[in-house]
Amino acid sequence: MKLDDIKISRAIVEGYMEELLDYLDMDVAIGGGGPSGLTAGYYLAEAGLKVALFERKLSIGGGMWGGGMMFNKIVVQDDGKEILDEFGVRTEPYDEGYHVADSVEATATLCSRACKAGLKIFNLMSIEDVMIRDEGITGLVLNWSSVEMAGLHVDPLTVRANAVIDATGHDCEIVRVVERKIGPQLNTPDGRIQGERSMWADAGEAALIENTREVYPNLYVAGMASNAVYGAPRMGPIFGGMLVSGKRVADMIIERLK
Repeated sequence: MKLDDIKISRAIVEGYMEELLDYLDMDVAIGGGGPSGLTAGYYLAEAGLKVALFERKLSIGGGMWGGGMMFNKIVVQDDGKEILDEFGVRTEPYDEGYHVADSVEATATLCSRACKAGLKIFNLMSIEDVMIRDEGITGLVLNWSSVEMAGLHVDPLTVRANAVIDATGHDCEIVRVVERKIGPQLNTPDGRIQGERSMWADAGEAALIENTREVYPNLYVAGMASNAVYGAPRMGPIFGGMLVSGKRVADMIIERLK
């Protein structure tokens, strides 16, 4: 078969544009493709919701790829192991309540299983603003990451969603935009982002699940964004809480939308 360069280009452009048009309106939009965002996307898609994830970088998986200080291993607790078992990720026991997994296998499997469940991932897209109406957050304002990196003045486009998840990690970027635009109206003690505290795995993991919640109407936080918003410690290369947080936020939204 003789290959046609233009036909290859058409296949890519037409296929991508068809998906992009389809996801201008959705049930749930997720910002951030780390473990909590991917886990949330998996369970939301499994429940039959129309869900898309927007990631600024080329690769998906956040900080999970590098394990701890580029040692390609991660630790999860019993609750996290249950989720990895469901995904088919192999783990080895280390001590009571401690399970070790290969970070590359875990991240790659999360990505694959989430996509196969029906999550649509758009990488190389940055979230530069949100749509705020009387009822709360109603969507995201997007641009290409390359536009942001180049500092170009190019107007963005919008997507509409019934619920938005900020899973952007330590920077809690979506919530930060909301705070900047409307002031101290978040569901926090003083209405503002409380800020992430220094590393303390035990306290951080416990707080993470409690902090996975709706922080503003239709806007939820999951993963490290939760602790950053509510002022809890970071945890380091233990990822059980991240996985459980992703499942918890998915369950909350499924209960509301379904």
